[in-house]
Amino acid sequence: MKHQIKEAKGKLGVLMPGLGAVATTFIAGVASIRKGLSKPIGSVTQMGSIRLGKRTENRNPKIKDFVSLASLDDLVFGGWDVYEDNVYTAAVKAEVLDRFMLEAIRPELEAIVPMKAAFDKNFVKNLDGTHIKEGNRYEQAQAVMEDIKNFKEKNGCDRVVMVWCGSTEIYHEPAEVHMSLAAFEKGLKDNDPRIAPSMIYAYAAIKLGVPYANGAPNLTCDIPALTELAKQTKTPIGGKDFKTGQTLMKTILAPGLHARALGMEGWFSTNILGNRDGWVLDDPDNFKTKEVSKLGVLEDILHPDENPELYGDLYHKIRINYYPPRKDNKESWDNIDILGWMGYKMQIKVNFLCRDSILAAPIVLDLALFIDFAKRAGMSGIQEWLSFYFKSPQTAPGLRPEHDIFKQLIKLENTLRYLMGEDLITHLGLDYYEGILEAQ
Repeated sequence: MKHQIKEAKGKLGVLMPGLGAVATTFIAGVASIRKGLSKPIGSVTQMGSIRLGKRTENRNPKIKDFVSLASLDDLVFGGWDVYEDNVYTAAVKAEVLDRFMLEAIRPELEAIVPMKAAFDKNFVKNLDGTHIKEGNRYEQAQAVMEDIKNFKEKNGCDRVVMVWCGSTEIYHEPAEVHMSLAAFEKGLKDNDPRIAPSMIYAYAAIKLGVPYANGAPNLTCDIPALTELAKQTKTPIGGKDFKTGQTLMKTILAPGLHARALGMEGWFSTNILGNRDGWVLDDPDNFKTKEVSKLGVLEDILHPDENPELYGDLYHKIRINYYPPRKDNKESWDNIDILGWMGYKMQIKVNFLCRDSILAAPIVLDLALFIDFAKRAGMSGIQEWLSFYFKSPQTAPGLRPEHDIFKQLIKLENTLRYLMGEDLITHLGLDYYEGILEAQ
């Protein structure tokens, strides 16, 4: 039965904490696509198709034509940053996009000026924020809520979503202040140092019923207090950490090796990158947050505990090195030691010269559109069907995340089919042949 889904009418505000390389690349990309200067390559919502019904029916519409998503022409952008550069200046400094492209859309980018950020240097020690809000954590949360309301009114937005595009915060685990909404709100008023800036944004958004997606490995909304608030305000949330670069390759390659029952002794990964993200991750405390996010991928795909003969001795190592000359153009190397028939050893080498923000920008777009769709479809709480976009998908307590990108895509597509009243697709396919056998 088709769900009652509100149409995507009017303007959709996309607010982003962190107007650095990823956010500016996303905004500039949408602006250039609107002008017909480029195409939304990498965006599943814009370029992807979805099969409906049997293969013999040949129904394969574009996803954007199948479900009601906000039009790119209806998107309005805003955000916060610890530096006061407008989006054009920030994009020039990020050096992701060429200046010729940026000049073609310069007026649109210069018009977007960041709001003062909620910031605590203890969580991102390598950044020196100068464009920041004053007051304790409670006062900052109230200020962020006012920012959201003012942005919505000023820009005539019907709806707003928030996607975290800021830096990786230092690693920390849930504490008592995170365990209930009451404890969290008390912690805000007490200026509890265990409440991270990203949590302030998430709280402000969810409190107002604004859908929130977490693009970094930060704890953020993956705590009982904010999942409780999301349930209370009927707000969709999801995270965490955009699936780009090396981890994207892992979630593509590892399922294939596992599917063929090939063993694995080790997977060594190393990266070099510059930009602000690389500088932040040069601090060991911030790197640990990213490391934890990336390490769980292989274990959850290969299940060493269930397949000890194949993966029981798996050694998985990850390194990230700050290397300024590369700027946003990250390079990753993977060495994979695998076992084949009779235990004979083989190796796979992967050298991925990627552009982190180019891979992340379409993810920001898809998450903004899909999480808005979820809100209009009456969905709330953790949106596990959006795991496709995250390195470390947020799930219900006690539920292991699914990291296999192909299973994640099936989950995403079947969620859309379910909401739109279409049959779910299992890919069993026996019915095509049983009919033939019966006819004979």
